[in-house]
Amino acid sequence: MGAIRQPAVAGSFYPADQQALGASVDEMLQAARTDRSAPRALIVPHAGYIYSGPVAATGYACLRNRATPFTRVILLGPAHHVAFRGLAVSSATAFATPLGDVQLDQAAIRQLVTLPQVRLLDAAHQPEHSLEVHLPFLQRLLGDFTLVPLVVGEATAEEVSKVLEILWNTPDTLVVVSSDLSHYHSYATATRMDRETSDHIERLEYESIEYDHACGRTPVSGLLYYARSHDMTVTTLDLRNSGDTAGPKDRVVGYGTYLVN
Repeated sequence: MGAIRQPAVAGSFYPADQQALGASVDEMLQAARTDRSAPRALIVPHAGYIYSGPVAATGYACLRNRATPFTRVILLGPAHHVAFRGLAVSSATAFATPLGDVQLDQAAIRQLVTLPQVRLLDAAHQPEHSLEVHLPFLQRLLGDFTLVPLVVGEATAEEVSKVLEILWNTPDTLVVVSSDLSHYHSYATATRMDRETSDHIERLEYESIEYDHACGRTPVSGLLYYARSHDMTVTTLDLRNSGDTAGPKDRVVGYGTYLVN
């Protein structure tokens, strides 16, 4: 591609107007004010803002409690549109949102494509929302930062963790993993399932997370694999579903926000 990746879901998942988008993000962050310290990594949901935005904001609000902003973000999310093996990087120079362009860390991407599990696949990035919806939050909070965007296909936890081993080597780097939880169960069933999944996440039990527990199971598992090997901890900060935010309770989607330190 070698160009700027344009927004795919502006106007549907979040406002396409710059002013309206900024106001929406600011409002969610203001409502989610927290005294928790900034984490080293976040697991946050990726649905439309009216559904999962308030849950994601509970995690992003913690970034305001860091003395100096992160300057680089490694962003991993599941593939919803293209089936492939491994992890996909983009040939774009920047990712655009209505709030402006985010420059990609080209040196890091060149380093990653030397790994057998990483490939250049623009087709996986062009329609994908699992990464895009997080950028306005990061832009509003971090200002100027570089991005390493990774759409994750079929991969092992070890393969995802290897990417983190290579890149997560400076204190100014934030890792964000994008994942919703259970899909289209009743409110009661989803509440039970998502609580069990959250318990597995907190205990770093990546082997116990199944595909129907979290659509971002693979990148989540990779982060938990890394966290276990580096004596890190995970804390559940928010756990709700679409029945709590903006939808009916008969068929809900689960959302969780988790802090990793």
